[in-house]
Amino acid sequence: MKFTLKDYQDDAVAQVLDRFKTSHRRWHEENEKNAFSLTATTGAGKTVMAAAVFEALFFGSDDYEFEADPGAVVIWFSDDPSLNEQSRWRLNEASDKLTVSNLVNVTNTLSREAFEPGKVYFLNTQKLSKNSLLVRGHDADDPALETAGGQMIMPDMRSHTIWDTIQNTIEDPDLTLYLVLDEAHRGMLEGPRRGDSKPSIVKQLINGTGSVPSIPIVWGISATVERFNNAIEGMENRTKLANVVVNSKLVQDSGLLKDTINLDVPDETGNFSTVLLRRGTEKLREISEAWEEYAKHQDDADTVKPLMVLQVPNSPNHTEIGTWLETIFEAWPDLPTDSVYNVFGEHKTETLGAYIAPYISPERVQESTWVRILVAKDAISTGWDCPRAEVMVSFRAASDKTHITQLLGRMVRTPLARRIPGNEVLNSVDCLLPHFNKKSVEAVVTSLTTDEEAGEELPGRRVLINPREMKPNPAIPQEVWDKLASLPSQTLPKKQSRPVKRLTALAHELAADGLLPDAGKIAHGKLHKVLDGAQVTYADEIKVARESVLKVEGKTVKADVGTKAMTFDDFVEDADFAVIEDAYKRAGRALTPDVSKTYSEYLAGKSQDNHDLEEALIDAHTVVAALGMVPVIKEHLESQAEKLANEWLTEHRVAIKSLSDERQDVYREIREMSADPMDVEVAEPRARLQPITARNPDGTKFDLPRYEKHLLCDEDKRFPELFGSDWEGKVLLAELQREGSVGWYRNPGRASQESLGVAYEESSETKIMRPDFVFFARLPNGKIVADLVDPHGYHLADALSKLKGLAAYAEKQGTHFRRIEAVAKTGTGYRVLDLTETSTRQAVTEASSAEALYDSDAAHDYLT
Repeated sequence: MKFTLKDYQDDAVAQVLDRFKTSHRRWHEENEKNAFSLTATTGAGKTVMAAAVFEALFFGSDDYEFEADPGAVVIWFSDDPSLNEQSRWRLNEASDKLTVSNLVNVTNTLSREAFEPGKVYFLNTQKLSKNSLLVRGHDADDPALETAGGQMIMPDMRSHTIWDTIQNTIEDPDLTLYLVLDEAHRGMLEGPRRGDSKPSIVKQLINGTGSVPSIPIVWGISATVERFNNAIEGMENRTKLANVVVNSKLVQDSGLLKDTINLDVPDETGNFSTVLLRRGTEKLREISEAWEEYAKHQDDADTVKPLMVLQVPNSPNHTEIGTWLETIFEAWPDLPTDSVYNVFGEHKTETLGAYIAPYISPERVQESTWVRILVAKDAISTGWDCPRAEVMVSFRAASDKTHITQLLGRMVRTPLARRIPGNEVLNSVDCLLPHFNKKSVEAVVTSLTTDEEAGEELPGRRVLINPREMKPNPAIPQEVWDKLASLPSQTLPKKQSRPVKRLTALAHELAADGLLPDAGKIAHGKLHKVLDGAQVTYADEIKVARESVLKVEGKTVKADVGTKAMTFDDFVEDADFAVIEDAYKRAGRALTPDVSKTYSEYLAGKSQDNHDLEEALIDAHTVVAALGMVPVIKEHLESQAEKLANEWLTEHRVAIKSLSDERQDVYREIREMSADPMDVEVAEPRARLQPITARNPDGTKFDLPRYEKHLLCDEDKRFPELFGSDWEGKVLLAELQREGSVGWYRNPGRASQESLGVAYEESSETKIMRPDFVFFARLPNGKIVADLVDPHGYHLADALSKLKGLAAYAEKQGTHFRRIEAVAKTGTGYRVLDLTETSTRQAVTEASSAEALYDSDAAHDYLT
């Protein structure tokens, strides 16, 4: 793969391959047909995951311990040719093994007896319609068929229809046909369509039609797969396997999706179309300038060219659209007038008032950076995405909230496939709704913050109505910013950590950035020494393993025909080259193929019998095979690889921080590949979007309270915030009144580089908590100190787990803070646990109840 998969993607790929392995075995051994689905929120990278699956399916994978299926054939099916073309391009972009020859767009010229293994064939509904040349001739009653001497002649003199090809592929015992349904919820409605006696084309494909049997293995992919799942469960002769479900929170935390969606709506009733359109244009201009400024400070970052989506009704007035465009160009005169394009279903150039808008295919918009204003209806609301679409002005009616929500769902990908550290403006998308009222907006907000499949809140994403940008507070001294940037944050460990691969990846990046020349050779040299030492330490175990590699044991069965008696005689034979190589490949899965290869070459080079290098290499492969069969050696090698990687990350920490954000993000991902929570520094926040108003339950609006001394502020040097409880505000005010108080920081409650995270364990799973406040004070000697204060109710189920995580963090990182405190409101007032005290940490470690802790002598009165 060209891309390093996110942890959740890695896990999903492993699960899909496990389903494929099960389905393949059941089909060929028991003639059983299987189906399952993968569901992940929009923007999770489903095509990237599919690319990793296809690589393993066609070529095998040591990472997933998956043997290649030499007879694998994949049909990728959707109901949209442009969506297929976009998927085909993305698969090729993500994979370094899938080439254009592996990714075949099925055209009307295809005429094969059976599909060729090792390829993905892209089909869509239109190509299987009854008028398609690929299909005509499959139905014997087709009036278009000609006959010659009683023999039917199919269109274009083809020998096979697409249905013949599918049937022959399924019936070939050496082939295995996998059907992948993109946007799998489509075409799954119960029963045939009105006026049509046949089921939908996709159901014919799954269940078979006429003499064509049903496809043995079906994988449905969609953000909403409920309809697909229900359809599969209602089908006969097909087993539904457990679905693969990607956690929406992990997707949001990954940085692939924008964190904030800003909705601008009128505060009162009236026609505010022109006002909000000008505001949207100003937002487009500002975000364009912000991206240009960001690119200037990043040596190797691409300059993002944001565009505005101008969403119009399905029956638009072209003259009125021309008036809207005129407003845009009046608000931003430097915007080129030839930057307007349309994605209407008519697929033609449109004249919109005084402006010409050529048609462009939705899948081409992202790379067509000259497109700055995209006029759209609702045809691109599903399957299409454009990360650089950062502003939308919708002139659709308030009743069209579904279409607006769907289109916004296509705009949530981050343009650079990563979160921009410290800048919420560049991690957001703006939507202006001139025709929407409060009730309609609330429906949009609910939809955008809800995982439809799970039916629960989508954590980590904010939808803000008429927010305001907060910028660095000029009253805050630089020492405070330096102190914030020095504070250690923690990251989630990687579930499927591969320390040797992590070290190899780190070595590659260090060498590429010139921070450690020949880092790869150095890393492998150190690992070779580890394996040399293991040969001495575990000599007895390796000897036994080596003998098992070199000897093949079995039994010979002898049967007496007369007496029908059987005897079993053991036999032992020397292993041949094929047996040794098979054991060597298995070792590669334990030690990684790269290390196995370089260590074998290292051993062969050391051999005294240099005149026969081939023999020396075979002997080296035997040694490596034996090493791989001793589990403790793998564990030792991985622990040393993890140790070396962490040492290098620490040693080059300052140099890495001097690199561009894009390069730093690469090292951040490598750091997070650790099997244990890793320490990372908090990024300096440069811009934050905050709501400035809220509504009471009765619908009346009120201004949020604004506080002084926050590191980020508005033009009045204040920071608006609405706390979840009244006592959080009391804690804030009490801390600001302390002697020497200089400033405070509202720690973001979602995953971002500018949020301080603390790892904790709950139900044997590592999670991240994000304490509410960091306060800064100046001591009498002039030194700036930081206090970590977290108001957290003890009544919550995770309260004790979080306290224990905070205590462990204080034990390790306490020297960075003056105080690390957890505050709770109790029946007698406010109580605090000071986790910088050894006795308090001990009490927390031994506690079985958070409430009891606050009532014990380990806690003290707060606000006194």
